[in-house]
Amino acid sequence: MSLFVLGINHQTAPVSLRERVAFAGDAVPRALAALKGLPGVHEAALLSTCNRTELYAVADGDGSALADWLATQPDDAGDLHGYLYRHADADAVRHLFRVATGLDSLVLGEPQILGQVKEAWALARGSGSLGSQLDRLFQQAFSTAKRARTHTRIGANPVSVASAAVRLAQESFARLEDSNVLLVGAGETIELAARHLAQGGARRLMIANRTLAHAQDLATRHGGVALPLAEIDKHLDEADIVLSATAAQLPILHKAQVAAALARRKHRPMLLLDLAVPRDIAADVSELADVYLYTVDDLERTIEDNRRGRREAANEAEAIIDLQVTRFVETLAASTRTEPLKRLRAHGEAAKADVLARARQQLATGADPEVVLGYLAHTLTNRLLHAPTVALREAAVEGNAELGRAVDRLFPQLPEGGATGSDEAGATSPDEP
Repeated sequence: MSLFVLGINHQTAPVSLRERVAFAGDAVPRALAALKGLPGVHEAALLSTCNRTELYAVADGDGSALADWLATQPDDAGDLHGYLYRHADADAVRHLFRVATGLDSLVLGEPQILGQVKEAWALARGSGSLGSQLDRLFQQAFSTAKRARTHTRIGANPVSVASAAVRLAQESFARLEDSNVLLVGAGETIELAARHLAQGGARRLMIANRTLAHAQDLATRHGGVALPLAEIDKHLDEADIVLSATAAQLPILHKAQVAAALARRKHRPMLLLDLAVPRDIAADVSELADVYLYTVDDLERTIEDNRRGRREAANEAEAIIDLQVTRFVETLAASTRTEPLKRLRAHGEAAKADVLARARQQLATGADPEVVLGYLAHTLTNRLLHAPTVALREAAVEGNAELGRAVDRLFPQLPEGGATGSDEAGATSPDEP
């Protein structure tokens, strides 16, 4: 078995392709069940954010079944093989550690990704697709990210996608003090955007969400007005800036809606910031005059200063990650080497329990205790020594002395010719008295 990571992210594919393989809500457990059902897949976890969709799996073979599954989602879409990246074993470990630390994010060191990785771990655990190896990997990723953020400045003055979007609005469109802003959604990204907009002095905040209570909670905390999502058309023309980040699988703002709002605004321009994957705002909205539409991929220029400022901290974090990868791989290898010992002890315990149960049954029926003790000792000895005796005889016939030398190392106290001076142990079946 090997550890695999396969995925698609902001570095390998545009948002138009990433949104095809974005998973949210009930789609995640279904996807995990499908992954676990693939041939040779023993464990699976799924990380899906606005910037990436990644599969983490313990599987047999080369991982091609995982790649084929992800590259053809959904079934009626084109092939995504050319956009996928694949890492195995130590490289897979390093990749997850870098993701959890924020070193592979669009915004270098951004803090949201660690929470998203923890959510992916919890969903896989709850779905029953997480085994001991992936569980250990994710736990170590959390520890590594915490260590990197504690001992470097990678997390200092954190910048998020939301804050980068607000900065883009301030630098390229209008002063916040002169702008009415409509926020669509009520998740963490919108929460962060609301906080930055309130701190920046936005003239008016409107928060629209499918669940009105969530919008009201955000509006109360950040001095805004809550709207039901169903009434967005009535207020769209009031917004100079629209920032949307929901988990909807289909666009919630279409060209006709925005065109109608522009007409009521007498074609005063609007800035639309779509931070969702899949996208909340239909792509053809960009065809309208007086509309400036940006997606999460358009934030690249805005966050370049952030990258330059954190590069030294990123190098320090990479050194921490390298050390933690080495330790994890060594620990994993050590646990793999102890598997034969675990199987041997399990075999001995099972033989003991079975023979002891049979001996007790004989005592319960009135059998002579001395006879029963003889049965127990002889049967247990045969059960434990039968398989190694057969293997040693076969090795001797084949002229293979390696197994015999292994026995000498395991049992250096044995006299020449064995403990009993004969080779009768195991001559019969393991259960024959």
